[in-house]
This record gives sequence, structure tokens and C-alpha cells, in this order.
Amino acid sequence: MKRTALLHSELSGLIAAMGHGDLLVIGDAGLPVPPGVRCIDLAVTRGVPGFFDVLDAVLAELVVERSAWASEASADLGQALRFRALGKADIVPHSDFKALTRGARAVVRTGEFTPYANVALWSGVAF
Repeated sequence: MKRTALLHSELSGLIAAMGHGDLLVIGDAGLPVPPGVRCIDLAVTRGVPGFFDVLDAVLAELVVERSAWASEASADLGQALRFRALGKADIVPHSDFKALTRGARAVVRTGEFTPYANVALWSGVAF
């Protein structure tokens, strides 16, 4: 359920079309995108845009019911994700995280080069 307008039209349209329980993945530059899954590549250059820049913009738009990230992520990354209150959070092995991306409506690729800077977001409803 979309809240306001995003600057990137493809990402804005995707969020506007998402329904309850749909999965959106935001990833670093190295996260593989499974065949058949839409990729919205925002990367301009190394580090631009950053993972948290994109995540925070998406969180301003999307109601998140549940999230997941890799257990291999650094403690700092995990803490920053928990701080953002991403609903019920599942911490899973990176191999399981990559497997769940197959069910995503889209993977948003950032310019981030921090290992395991990836998050899966399941959309919720605003009521």
C-alpha cells in the first residue's frame, strides 16, 4: 500500500501495485537476481545509491508486515535493520535468503558493496 510519491518511477509504480503479502527485496550490488524476477537496478556507481538510502525511501512508502535478512550480515547491519522496525524479522542463512528471492515481485539493486546488505520486505496493510 503506497503512502506518497517516490522519485524513481519504476519503483514507485511497483510499490503502488503491491498487495498484502507481496515480497520486495532490496539488495546490494552483488545479490543475484533469479531468472524471471523483475530487477530494478538503481546502481549508478559503487556505493550510490546506498542500501539504507534506498531502504529508508521505500519504508516511507511501503507498509511492512514482515522482513528477513541473512544471518551472515554484520552485527551493525542487523542492528540498523532492527532499529527500522521492519515487522516480524526472520534471520536466515544467506542461501535461504537467496532462495526466497525467487518469490519476489522485484529485486531492487542498489550500489551498495557491503557484504549481505540485503533485506526482504513483505507488504502489509495500513489498517
